[in-house]
Amino acid sequence: MTTSINPPRILPDVAFDAAAAARPLDWVGMSNIALPLNVASGTGETLQVAASADVAVNLAKADARGIHMSRLYLELQHAFTGEVLTPAGLRRVLQTLVDTQAGLSSAARLVLRYEHLLLRPALASEHAGWKRYPVEIDARLEDGHLHLGLRFALEYSSTCPASAALSRQINAERFAEDFADARPMSTAVVRDWLASPRGLAATPHAQRSRADVHVALRPAFDELPLGHLIDELERGLATPVQTAVKREDEQAFARLNADNLMFCEDAARRVAAVLSGDPRVERFDATVSHFESLHAHDAVATVAGHGPASASPEG
Repeated sequence: MTTSINPPRILPDVAFDAAAAARPLDWVGMSNIALPLNVASGTGETLQVAASADVAVNLAKADARGIHMSRLYLELQHAFTGEVLTPAGLRRVLQTLVDTQAGLSSAARLVLRYEHLLLRPALASEHAGWKRYPVEIDARLEDGHLHLGLRFALEYSSTCPASAALSRQINAERFAEDFADARPMSTAVVRDWLASPRGLAATPHAQRSRADVHVALRPAFDELPLGHLIDELERGLATPVQTAVKREDEQAFARLNADNLMFCEDAARRVAAVLSGDPRVERFDATVSHFESLHAHDAVATVAGHGPASASPEG
């Protein structure tokens, strides 16, 4: 009895056909690829997050019909296994993506989207909670140079300065009305009045607000500064929305809002002050949106600028 071994089948590959209307293409690839990523949590730990990836290379050879698309997908599936996302890792992956194309490409681009989680302590109590921040990393390798961009958003509370001034006026008028004939007036009586419902004749309007930030990063740093930038911006805005909240935390939050009355213009300037002083930032643009409780529309301000003139790799 003899056994015949069938030779491997040769499958057609039309990618090697000549291209009609031949010309180079800027980017060719795939979008919305599911991918797990390992990212720093900000507490010294590593978290695995579910990401969506867009991957592409340029088609530099004008008469080539197409790229080796499946090679990009397969390479991406294990590209970041076992390592935290870093600029060096992104550069390595991008160069590998170019190499898979066997001379068809000279540049690669990778866009990664995910929700970054940071553990945030309460303002006054011993509690803490996780907070999520939508993130997009845009990494390109062109002519041997790595270009890195970060997009992310953070939420904060904004209390209107005009509304606060108008409320104070009404409170003062009620005080004058209630104490018009009070003689003498003791501190204890005034304190009790302020703590009563009569002591709050009007309240300023406040609303949840959001800063959408885009930064182009300088390539001289070993880590993606996402957590650092979020921390600095939340400190600059001073009223980030909270996670775990007990009564003492809510009171502390109310005090922060009173100490940081903000129009959208004020918030945009605070964001710009942080980003323009960060040595990791080459340039930035940001939009702050106050989702008004007074109006049916939003108040919006946009600002753009550059980081410091020279970068230092410290920190």
